[in-house]
Amino acid sequence: MKAEQTDLGTLLGGSNQQFIVPLFQRTYSWNKKEWQDLWDDLNELLDDEGKSRHFLGSIVTIPTSAQPHKIKQYLLIDGQQRLTTLFILLALIRNKTKESSLAEEIYDQQLINKYATTRSANCHSEKFYRLKPTQKDCAAFWALMPSTLPEEGSTFSDEFKDSAIIHCYRFFERKLHKVDLEQFYNAITQQLVVVSITLDTDENPYLVFESLNARGKPLTQADLVRNYFFMNITDNQQTEAFEDYWKPMQDTLGDSLTEYIRHYLIAVRETDVKSQEVYMTLKKHIEDNKLGTIQSLKELASYAKYYCNILAPQHELSSIIQKALARLKRLEVTVSYPFIIKCYDDYAHQKLNENNFAKILGLIENLVIRRSICNMARQGLNKKFPNLYREAKQSSPTNLVKGVANILQSMGYPSDDDFKEALKIANLYNPSVGRELAREKTKLILESLEDSYGHKEVVNLSALTIEHVMPQSIEKNAWWKEHIGEDWESIHTSYLHTLGNLTLTGYNAEMSNSEFSKKKLWLEQSHIELNRYFDRIYEWKEVQIVQRTEYLVERALKVWSNFGDGTLPSLIKKNHGVAGTKPFTLTLKGKEQPVEFWKDVLIATLEFLITEDVNFEELAEDFPGLIAKNAFKRPIPLSNQYYVNLPAQAERVYHLCQQLMEFAGYASEDWNVEYKSNAKVAQT
Repeated sequence: MKAEQTDLGTLLGGSNQQFIVPLFQRTYSWNKKEWQDLWDDLNELLDDEGKSRHFLGSIVTIPTSAQPHKIKQYLLIDGQQRLTTLFILLALIRNKTKESSLAEEIYDQQLINKYATTRSANCHSEKFYRLKPTQKDCAAFWALMPSTLPEEGSTFSDEFKDSAIIHCYRFFERKLHKVDLEQFYNAITQQLVVVSITLDTDENPYLVFESLNARGKPLTQADLVRNYFFMNITDNQQTEAFEDYWKPMQDTLGDSLTEYIRHYLIAVRETDVKSQEVYMTLKKHIEDNKLGTIQSLKELASYAKYYCNILAPQHELSSIIQKALARLKRLEVTVSYPFIIKCYDDYAHQKLNENNFAKILGLIENLVIRRSICNMARQGLNKKFPNLYREAKQSSPTNLVKGVANILQSMGYPSDDDFKEALKIANLYNPSVGRELAREKTKLILESLEDSYGHKEVVNLSALTIEHVMPQSIEKNAWWKEHIGEDWESIHTSYLHTLGNLTLTGYNAEMSNSEFSKKKLWLEQSHIELNRYFDRIYEWKEVQIVQRTEYLVERALKVWSNFGDGTLPSLIKKNHGVAGTKPFTLTLKGKEQPVEFWKDVLIATLEFLITEDVNFEELAEDFPGLIAKNAFKRPIPLSNQYYVNLPAQAERVYHLCQQLMEFAGYASEDWNVEYKSNAKVAQT
């Protein structure tokens, strides 16, 4: 066996060679998750301007029978998904750089064997290309790299429409529109590092593959960490170390053990750690800091106790800390866990009292609630939370709560105006974060508003469910359609999941889709303070929903009160009164396009989501009055056989477009429209 570390350019650039994916391997199966992870890793390398390297893992090959003076062929035993994806990326860069010297270099040095003597459409005899996928993937893969460059916007044959190979190509094609392609190519070929393992020819390739992939679960990063510790602990200490330190972590955390170790490393090293780099990072951490093996294992086990309480708050003895942790868990603020375990260590060693620890947890909740309502991406927090503890200490050495507040407000903390503006129109059931998480966050918001009334009698809020006063489904409900009015479809779409239309109840099944007068009877006898509001309400139309929204927004401002210094800039787009205006420029993910009418803005936004492969079946389910397979009263066809129902008011188009982008997981800055009002130009 021969093993060596090498960059990807060297591995792929060897002349007259071909990697063959054996038939016993599965077909190409990476999807958006893996593609996005690779894209994120490459972007970090771009940001680093060529200074760092990223370890991609191992590539295991075995040579076929020797062929002197011909193409050297290697069976690709392990790493085919990664290697295939990178070949696709190289083909894409070559196709996008057209007739440049870079395109020629990629084609001649990485994609093909230029002087191969056997060129054929037959997958079995083809040696011209440097990667030969499994039979099912051959034709789609080679369609990406024709000798004649494809025209801009060209399409592939219908026979490939379901191919993961082509979907991968399209995914990265959309991503590369604002990237320096030569710099991106250099990152792939020079900064991606692999360990190339070439096995002896007498090895059985199937047995090797089976041992790597099929016999039980592959080693996790936690398994590698365990092996590292116990290879470096003397025999007479191993049993005690295992029983006292490792086994309690393993038994309590189970499948979460690797993620815990990653969060521990982020906490102690104050930098992000990739999931696949946990073992190497821990090994480096111990060696760099000359830490003793037993002492390192002991500290890891100590922090694990805090982590267990974060995952299962009911084990925390302090009731106020338990409540704060439980609220954060419902929001799935995992990015904050490394910081929290550092604070937990202070609390455990009596450097931080329980009230101040709970206040710090409340500050994190406040930040996350405000940012999520304002549709601000969570990704940016990954680089800010690892340093939060140190920076907070530096900001206020004697008062950690004050220091945390100082630093959190610099992490994209929305002002009161931002929060109010966003909460008035927010689709609280926004599924871009996941339907279960969206519902859980919405219920937490409603429960918090209910708690804000300060009941002396405690109500069991966990037994209640969310009630939509205007029902979720009214297409076949004649009473509600007539009650709301002629524009019921648009009103239903715009306000269904907004704060004003939601409440808590134990009578969800009884109320169902009943008309408002019947729902009102149930709400009036409720012990929930939120429902006392309906005592003086006798109809439920757009005006009433908007009024209740504004009332609850003011309460929300007190629940998640501003801990900033009052000088925070506006971070989100605001509706500066779009009624009676005329839009002229729409910007989607940095790409501008002209528009003349507000309907153009809506249609262009939807067509953009079509090109981004957004699931329109789910979109139609969440926006039933806006998008459907069948025609509306004022139908406008889209390019994917769906129809859109154009709202009559510009404000509604504006808000719906924001909600649509939220649904698809885009941040607020990804959608921008400029419009004219009284001969002036406004920009949102």
